[in-house]
Amino acid sequence: MTTTDLRHDPQQRDLATRDDVITLVTTFYTRAFDDPLLGPIFTDVAHMDLDHHLPIMADFWQTALFNAGLYHRNALQLHYVLHARHPLDARHFERWLELWTATVDDLYAGEAADRAKEQARLIAGSIQRRLQGRSGSRFESIGQRGAPPHEMVQG
Repeated sequence: MTTTDLRHDPQQRDLATRDDVITLVTTFYTRAFDDPLLGPIFTDVAHMDLDHHLPIMADFWQTALFNAGLYHRNALQLHYVLHARHPLDARHFERWLELWTATVDDLYAGEAADRAKEQARLIAGSIQRRLQGRSGSRFESIGQRGAPPHEMVQG
């Protein structure tokens, strides 16, 4: 039994269909729009039209979770534009991830639900690093070592 099994109602099912993804993103964005930290960014800065945005986000998550090939936009570029209007910092990414994880946990349990939380963690970290002008890789701290001894110039 996993820790996920202990946290959830055994009757709770996993994410499996487009309708499940739509339910997830609709519930999440409803919560995010109402959130005191994130809501103003969505409404006052991004001026997000939720009815227009939800199918796009469903495409994104259906692609991220099930390799559906439906999302063809540049999510990073959209975040660069938003960041230029209203700098996004660690608090925003932490809150976004907290809301996303809670929403997934409230609605679903299983491998795809766990994958949705892990993908969100990886995506949030990558976007946050890129907005800071760093590498998107979570392995960016692994630096290049000096040239091997046989390639060093002897003086």
